[in-house]
Amino acid sequence: MGENFQFIDIIFFAMVAAFLVLRLRSVLGRRDGHENKFDDPFKKQQKEQSQESPDENVVPLPDRRDKASRADAEKATEDKPADDDGPLAEDYKKIRALDPSFDPKEFLSGARIAFEVILGAYSSGDAGALKPLLNPEVLANFTKAIRDREQAGETLEDTLVGILSAEINEAFVESRTVNVTVKFVSQQINSTRDENGDVIDGNPNAVIDVTDFWTFARDTKSRDPNWSLVATSSLE
Repeated sequence: MGENFQFIDIIFFAMVAAFLVLRLRSVLGRRDGHENKFDDPFKKQQKEQSQESPDENVVPLPDRRDKASRADAEKATEDKPADDDGPLAEDYKKIRALDPSFDPKEFLSGARIAFEVILGAYSSGDAGALKPLLNPEVLANFTKAIRDREQAGETLEDTLVGILSAEINEAFVESRTVNVTVKFVSQQINSTRDENGDVIDGNPNAVIDVTDFWTFARDTKSRDPNWSLVATSSLE
């Protein structure tokens, strides 16, 4: 008699398990080998932009139609307007002669993302993530710094608390290459630890204001629509 009850229990639990599997499939769906993978922020925005218009211009920028969210983002920051009535108006005209769709405000949106992505990749020592975003010279410098840090057994803790402001500081054309320098003012937590975990530089408990000048460039003769970081400097 006991064996019959055990048999009934087994059937009951099997039915419950089958029911749960069917419910999970209905909620989560089946894996078919085409699930989305992690997208780099730059590439994702470029893909959306190329689908919206036939012009494959460059800057990895947010959807222009998403004006509401962009307005909210602009209110939350202190970015200075990059319009055509300012001191860089003539420089923007020269850039547009080579790249008619260049938009200073949209460029700043992409530059802010680049700043965050590059800082994060450098801090974590991810040279692979840096490669498509930097020109060969800057990439070599960043890679060397990462390698030296690893060989010394040191760990960099560089946390970007937030970007206080971003503004175009300079814009110019060299041959058919356009260059735009952005002044970033951000709050960061910077420290370096040795192989024993002891802090040898910076303060892991202090938020500091950092001013950086990053220059991005793009060869308008190239079919590659991406901008690359070609120079960096900071105020001590």
